[in-house]
Amino acid sequence: MIQNYIRSKSYNLSLITLGSFFALSSLSLQAATPQQIKQLVVAEQQAYLSTLKDLVNIESGSRDIEGLNQIAQHVADRLKQTGATVEVIKSTDIYRLDDTPEQMGPMVKATLKGKGKSNIMLIAHMDTVYPKGMLKNQPFRIDGNKVYGLGIIDDKQGVAAIIHVLDLLKKMNYQDYGTITVLMNSDEEISSPSSRAYISETAKTQDVVLSFEGGGQDGSLRLATSGIGAAYLDVKGKASHAGVRPEAGVNALTELAFQLNQLQNLSNPKTGLKLNWTIAKAGTTRNVIPDSAQAQADVRALQVKDFEQIEKILQDKIKIKALADSQVSVKFEVRRPPLVANQRALQLADQASLIYKNELNLSALNVVKVAAGGGTDAAFAGAKSTAAVIEGLGMSGDGAHSSNAEYILSDSIVPRLYMTTRLIMDISKK
Repeated sequence: MIQNYIRSKSYNLSLITLGSFFALSSLSLQAATPQQIKQLVVAEQQAYLSTLKDLVNIESGSRDIEGLNQIAQHVADRLKQTGATVEVIKSTDIYRLDDTPEQMGPMVKATLKGKGKSNIMLIAHMDTVYPKGMLKNQPFRIDGNKVYGLGIIDDKQGVAAIIHVLDLLKKMNYQDYGTITVLMNSDEEISSPSSRAYISETAKTQDVVLSFEGGGQDGSLRLATSGIGAAYLDVKGKASHAGVRPEAGVNALTELAFQLNQLQNLSNPKTGLKLNWTIAKAGTTRNVIPDSAQAQADVRALQVKDFEQIEKILQDKIKIKALADSQVSVKFEVRRPPLVANQRALQLADQASLIYKNELNLSALNVVKVAAGGGTDAAFAGAKSTAAVIEGLGMSGDGAHSSNAEYILSDSIVPRLYMTTRLIMDISKK
């Protein structure tokens, strides 16, 4: 699909591109035609790839504080070049989850003030899932139309996309928006414990939130995502010799098995609630009655109230025990709320799809309106806001969280940068 666009007659990669750039820079927005904007975006592609290489070459795992500080400063410096007011923020408002580290990396916030009224928020994340040291064996590389690198689809392409969309607006001297607020966090891969509150509060005053996670292989836009929760079941018993005096113990494993049996069928296909026990452990020695046992469950929901309901059900059910002397407790945490599509988001997604179809001569975009199981920081943005929230503005690609297989499609760079730039322009006219 994207290859056809690049090869189409409407997409001229000739030397007139550079000349058009200089011509466009002196035009007002009203005089700039879609073709002239396309040519400017084409001229931006190589710079985008250079930025992406720089970002990939900074290792920034969610627990690598040195790397996160380095990439945050690099991104801050690049955003300053777009004319934005930039600050590096270290949050003290931390939502402590089961796996939250003691230290977390910073956020980068950038603000552009224009002459219009629309308030637009752009979000992406700088952290990856990869441990430090993997870069040396998996460097940035280009193979045909695939561009490989650790964290390249999730989500360094999104960070680079925001930088270059702002570059494009600057080159056109475009200022018809009210404000553009950029927020990039460095804890997304660990459920955003230090940035979730800041994202939610910032989004409250926005008209539109555009999130730059990858668009998958087909470039889909997502308007709804599942909420993600976790349940932690803990059982305390009493140790004793399994062969000599087992009756003197309280078998935590036996109690855990009973609890898992009574808590295993809590999913509800009608509401989209899913609860699945995925981790369990008990005991350390074969001939000792285990005195402790634990299990964890992955929970998905399409509505916040379903999380509240399932937590209550868990707390009520564990009061029923197999072994009276055992102690059973459950902890529930919301790792991400669901993102629910609203009418404003539907209309904005239709607008983006028309840009693809009418101005790029591409097939209309697939717009996902029903959650399919994944979570996103865009849900934090939508939690307290009436803004139109769209996820998936980033490049097409695949292989997130996989060694030697994470890539973006280079053919998607120009269409996605063009679409986002034009979408911001359209939003700003209202």
